[in-house]
Amino acid sequence: MRAETVARRLLSFPRLSVGKVRFESDELGCEVLVFEVAVRGRSRCSRCGRKCPGYDRLKPRRWRHLDFGAWEVHLEATLGRVECRRCGVVVEQVSWAEPESRFTLHFEELVGWLAQRCDKTAISTMLRIAWRSVGTILERVVARLRAPIDWTKVTAIATDELSIRKGQRYLTLVSDLETGRILWSKEGRSAATLEAFFAEIGVEACARIRHAAIDMFEGYAKAIRRCLPNATIVYDRFHVQQLASKAVDEVRRGEWQRLRGTDEARGVKHLRWALLRNPWNVTPAEHERLAELPKQNRLIYRAYLLKESLAGIYRSLYTTPWAKRRLNEWIAWALRSRLAPFRKVARTLRRCFDGVAAYFETGYTTSRAEGLNTKARLATRQAYGFHSADAVRAMIELRCTGIAPRLPHQIVGAAG
Repeated sequence: MRAETVARRLLSFPRLSVGKVRFESDELGCEVLVFEVAVRGRSRCSRCGRKCPGYDRLKPRRWRHLDFGAWEVHLEATLGRVECRRCGVVVEQVSWAEPESRFTLHFEELVGWLAQRCDKTAISTMLRIAWRSVGTILERVVARLRAPIDWTKVTAIATDELSIRKGQRYLTLVSDLETGRILWSKEGRSAATLEAFFAEIGVEACARIRHAAIDMFEGYAKAIRRCLPNATIVYDRFHVQQLASKAVDEVRRGEWQRLRGTDEARGVKHLRWALLRNPWNVTPAEHERLAELPKQNRLIYRAYLLKESLAGIYRSLYTTPWAKRRLNEWIAWALRSRLAPFRKVARTLRRCFDGVAAYFETGYTTSRAEGLNTKARLATRQAYGFHSADAVRAMIELRCTGIAPRLPHQIVGAAG
């Protein structure tokens, strides 16, 4: 077998011819293996793929390829620009890399495969590339391998936010409530951020959405009311219950400050977790403290009853009319309770009543989105060092959307 044929088989790219092969030293003094390659056949436009006449020639360019043993491998080619009737003057298409990339397709898929299994530091060290390069490679891999979304089948969405860096930097995630797939993500946490998603999918797709599950953030609700004419907002039950949990803790802290330094303060101390846990999760010692609470502090006891009563409405299998009746009764009780934190919660629930009650009709929550959030948080931790929100988004999509980069032997085997 001729040496050129062996080299071409090793590289495994179509429309590629191999010239000279040489070793040379890089800027660090390490030996690298360089294949001089060229495009076989007529030149094509790198944007639309059409055959085009040549326009001019450019300087030699290099692309990093998969290592051969301990040696870095680079492909070197002198490309030309072509004159495309549709796209204008552009660089010609190559079969081994994307137009703006300095890495081969095989190399990029390996980076994507590794990114699903280890952090960027390990990838950077193993493949001898910069952190920033890992981020830009992942963006291209996700764009190339992401499966198209059939928006005609998306009728229920969940929206949640994810902290990606210090300083109140958030990523808004939109997922399909039926399949759990992440549909879209963008940096920001505001009505304008979510409206950008609705503008991107178009009026027809927006009209098909019937339910939108969100937390209690008003910005998302405002965007949904503006852009989804047929959608019912469903406030997540766990975020509603969280309002009551925060209120009972606020009452406890207020009583602790009021009674501080007195004998009565002993009964309030160490109550926090007993008040916040579900009744079936309290320890025996906490159960004893709760049993003494009606005698020791009536205000905290009343707050605890309010919190558990709201949780009981969600735990019960009420029909929607009965659930609405119980919610109205709870709101009235909280407003009469003379507990400022619970009166605030009651006013919030009264203002968002339809969205709170919609849970009992649909059963939708953002829990699946929260589960995706957990996976996404792990992805963002492993993406620390990426200064681009787009790179963080790519890492999240790579981990959470079922994208499956292939290893080199799988790519070559499929091609063969």
